[in-house]
Amino acid sequence: MIGIVNYGAGNIFSLTAALERLNLQYGMVNTESDLEKYSHIIIPGVGHAGAAMEKLKHTGLIKAIKALKKPVLGICVGMQLITEHSEEGDAALLDIVPVKTKKFDKSLNIKIPHMGWNDVQHKNNSLFEGVEVNAQFYFVHSYFIEYNPTFDIASAN
Repeated sequence: MIGIVNYGAGNIFSLTAALERLNLQYGMVNTESDLEKYSHIIIPGVGHAGAAMEKLKHTGLIKAIKALKKPVLGICVGMQLITEHSEEGDAALLDIVPVKTKKFDKSLNIKIPHMGWNDVQHKNNSLFEGVEVNAQFYFVHSYFIEYNPTFDIASAN
């Protein structure tokens, strides 16, 4: 069963609607003991990484999340939170994955925020079980996670 970290900065409704559509069971993680109930954890998020980290600190869950030995998926700002640092608010984050969240460089002359469908290339990882290679995902973002081949399981150009 999937546990959703409920810290006040997540897109809970959209996430739960998607999980229900997939007939996946889930529950909310509000306390450290709740983390033990679930085999998989999702950290959702919407908004500003620095503000989201402050909200997560107020839950008292940071130490327990960092100690997890089970699959953890960060979605949107939740994905930023698992990195060590974000340029959004110059924020120190969970440092579960020792990479940084960076803002797209305006000198690249690309539209920021990036919005639209992109093909995602993924490696053989259980997270992508049943997902076609080059499947399309929708993106809305102004930040990206720096590349490190040790932690890379998917990418989009």
